[in-house]
Amino acid sequence: MPQTLIGLMSGTSLDGVDAVLVQFAPRIRLLQTEHMAYGAGLKKDLLALLHSGPNELHRSALITNQITDLYAECIAKLLARTNFTHTDISAIGCHGQTVRHKPELGYSLQLMNGARLAEATHIPVICDFRSRDIAAGGQGAPLVPAFHRLVFGSHQEHRCIINIGGIANITDLPIDEISAGFDCGPGNALMDEWTQKHRGEDFDRDGQWASQGKVLAPLLETWLAHEFFHHPPPKSSGRDTFNLHWALQFCNGLEAAVDIQATLLELTVRSICQALQSYCQGVKSIFICGGGARNKTLMHRLMQLCPLQKVQSTSALGIDEQWVEALAFAWLALQNLNQRPANVAALTGARGERILGAIYPA
Repeated sequence: MPQTLIGLMSGTSLDGVDAVLVQFAPRIRLLQTEHMAYGAGLKKDLLALLHSGPNELHRSALITNQITDLYAECIAKLLARTNFTHTDISAIGCHGQTVRHKPELGYSLQLMNGARLAEATHIPVICDFRSRDIAAGGQGAPLVPAFHRLVFGSHQEHRCIINIGGIANITDLPIDEISAGFDCGPGNALMDEWTQKHRGEDFDRDGQWASQGKVLAPLLETWLAHEFFHHPPPKSSGRDTFNLHWALQFCNGLEAAVDIQATLLELTVRSICQALQSYCQGVKSIFICGGGARNKTLMHRLMQLCPLQKVQSTSALGIDEQWVEALAFAWLALQNLNQRPANVAALTGARGERILGAIYPA
């Protein structure tokens, strides 16, 4: 019997929440989508929580409830555009909003209140997907390679799926298998934060601002010397590692803001390409999802640096680049409902396959 689920994703880009209504079996059918942007105040509060500060636990609890209420509102809008009601939905798979990712210390913290969301929607909620993998010695990331294999794997060609959200991550899909999956470095987060700081805009639309600057080669090489780029998978990262405080410590303050933006874009592209060359030998086609797929300058630069591969968005495979991650968390919830493992232990570093997520009944 088909099972209908809702997937919720709010990533490290801090742009808002993506929601999908999806039906599984006999095939995956994306029925409806919804996006709700974070307000400027919420985004500012979340950025502040990325670093320790006064009354941090209290502020975190309040923001958690605020985000959860936004999730509930987004679900209500999603369902209002369909003939489905809460009784038709098997579960909500919710990632939550990451504010700390420290697998080396045994935790990854995503803000969301599962009980509050279940109470508001009258739908079972499955969340906290990363903790079990970390408890088993893994990175808690990446969680989506098995889903990527399911929807994007090929019997004919070696593919790579690259999600360029706040952080960029790669799933390597040789014919009929997965050989690698890992975070490879910054995605949009640094570029977005720099754009907000200097232009008052949420992001650099189409990479137009970056395209007007010149790459500062010495600064780029200093950034690329970070140990993360030279550490082999399994590995994962977040704003804990790549943030403006880290990036600007290597600047002298005399650089033009537009040149910093151009160099940040080049950092994203170069770190992706280095990872492809090191760990994804033989790839024929590269498919991009996440907000980075809509950055024309970034996509053009990827095409320049990967001349032997076809580079395009996942829309070419039938799933719009914006909704891939939310779809993945609906699938992760389905795996939990069916008591099936969802992590790929060889990629996360966990001791074995695990059923992921905690359930809050309706």
